[in-house]
Amino acid sequence: MFNALNRFMSRLDGDAPQRQHDRDSFGFQVLRNTNLELPIEPWFDYIVGINGRPIDNPDPSLFAQEVQNCAGGTVTLGLWSAKGQRIREMHIPVPADTATLGLSLQFAPISLAANVWHVLDVQANSPADIAGLLPYSDYILGSPEGALNGESALGELVEDFIGRPLRLYVYNNEYNVSREVTIQPSRSWGGDGALGCTLGYGALHRLPAPLSEPVNAPGETMFDGDFNEKSGGGYTPAQASSPAPPPTGGDFLVPAQIVSPTPASAPPRGGTPRGGKKKDRHATNNFMDDYFKEETEKSLALDNAPKSKGTGVPPPPKSAGGPPKAEHKEGAADEGGA
Repeated sequence: MFNALNRFMSRLDGDAPQRQHDRDSFGFQVLRNTNLELPIEPWFDYIVGINGRPIDNPDPSLFAQEVQNCAGGTVTLGLWSAKGQRIREMHIPVPADTATLGLSLQFAPISLAANVWHVLDVQANSPADIAGLLPYSDYILGSPEGALNGESALGELVEDFIGRPLRLYVYNNEYNVSREVTIQPSRSWGGDGALGCTLGYGALHRLPAPLSEPVNAPGETMFDGDFNEKSGGGYTPAQASSPAPPPTGGDFLVPAQIVSPTPASAPPRGGTPRGGKKKDRHATNNFMDDYFKEETEKSLALDNAPKSKGTGVPPPPKSAGGPPKAEHKEGAADEGGA
């Protein structure tokens, strides 16, 4: 069922350009980050642009030369993240003495990040359960035992390690952490499959954005500028600054400032003032009463309504007697008596 849904998703017009862009795009995948102050994640982040230009040349010396040209200043990197498939922009200071960023990179296609298997269900007492795989929040990224390219790559690797321990790199979306899991595939554990878990692959099972990131409301369009440091991204801490005082004098128009009254003291615990009368909680607003009265008079003047001080419409006149009685009944009674 999931394979059919993946094929249907791939045929959608809105998803086809993005898929083609991801398939044809390349970048420097981050393998190691020795700079702890640099918020770049290995494996997940790809450098796809530098100083406003896309990276289309796999020569690492050109990239290193561009970074060295920014020594003592700031270099701008465009980063594509496999978590949520988003692009963000970062401004990183380059030390003048070393002129390096502390990153280990490899030129690779972005489509490698699509080789992810989503753990959907884990059966009890299965090899996956014993290894500690968590359903719906764990994603298998790869293995140190070999490269995984394509949907069938993980199944082929599992078949090669039947009865032997297999190491897997697993990412957990709920806790936003990666770990290494050792699992021993087996056909004789008492259930279906060598791992005892259901795996999802494809467009419906890509790595989602971390739960710590804000989620866009329905109907909103996500732009790359939302993650730009200049527009308030999460990589540059905002510096709190006191608001500037309003200009005084000159040709500036200063709006009226609402001055908060002096806070009143707490009411007495007795509940009723000493005078014996309960004061009104809200003061009467004479200004609004006068305004409504004036508007009412204007409305009556426009409608030519008479200004009478008497009572309203007089009541209907009272009748002297009740309704007249029917005479045909008396005639009928006289005929019967004859």
